[in-house]
Amino acid sequence: MSDDETTSSRAESTDGGTPERSPRADPAIGEGLLDENMGPSSAMAHLYRGEIHRMKLWRQRLDRTTNWAVLLIAGVLTWSFSSETNPHYVILVGGAGVLLFAFVEARRYRAYDVWRSRVRTLQRHVWAVGLDPEGSRDDLDDSWRERLAADYRSPELQISTEEALAHRLRRVYFPLFTVIAGAWVLRITAFSDLGWPASAAVGQVSGLLVTAVVAVGYLAAAVVCCRPRTWHTRGELLEENLRTDRSE
Repeated sequence: MSDDETTSSRAESTDGGTPERSPRADPAIGEGLLDENMGPSSAMAHLYRGEIHRMKLWRQRLDRTTNWAVLLIAGVLTWSFSSETNPHYVILVGGAGVLLFAFVEARRYRAYDVWRSRVRTLQRHVWAVGLDPEGSRDDLDDSWRERLAADYRSPELQISTEEALAHRLRRVYFPLFTVIAGAWVLRITAFSDLGWPASAAVGQVSGLLVTAVVAVGYLAAAVVCCRPRTWHTRGELLEENLRTDRSE
C-alpha cells in the first residue's frame, strides 16, 4: 500500500467513513528546532520575532507613561516648595495627574500582556524544549497549541483592569503616590503658619475633609496594590530567585 493510501485509510473511521480528527502532534515539538533545517528562515522563527517586536513596542509605551508621571511629580514638587506662598493643593493636582497616568498605563499593560503571554508560551513550550530536549516537561500544558491558536483567531485581553492597575501600582505608582502624600503632609505642616487641619484647607473646603479624601485615596491604592489575589497574567516575574540552589 502506498503512503497516500495509508494516510487516507487512517483519516477514515471503520464504521461510516467519516474522517477522524488528526492525531495530536508530538508534545516534543521543540526537538530539532535549532537544527540547520529549522534555521532563522522558518515560519516559527518569524512568528517569534514578530511577537518580540510587538512586546518591545508596548513595553516602551509603558516606560513612556512612567516617565511622564515622574516628570510631572518633579515639576509640581519643585514649584510647590520653591516659595511659601505657593499653594499646597498644587501637589494634590499633580497627584490627580499621576492617577490618570496610572490608569492609562494599566490599559496599556493589558495590551502588553497579550503579546508578552504569547512570547512566554513560545519560549516555554518551543524554544526551551528545543534547547533542552531531555529536560523535564512535567509543568508543560499539552493544550498550549489550542490556546495559542484560539488567541490568534480571536485575540482578547487576558487580565482585568484592576489586576493591571495592581501590577503598575506595585512596580511604579504606589511609591510615587507615597512620595506625593509625604510631600503634601510636609508642605501643610512645616511650611505654613496655620496649624493642621486649617493648613490643609482648600478654599471653602475644610482641611479635615481634604485630609480625609487624601487618606482614603491613599488607602484605596494600598488595598488594590497589596491585597491577596490570584494573578491571571502568565509568565510574569512575580517572585525573586536569587539562585541559592545553583553552584557559582
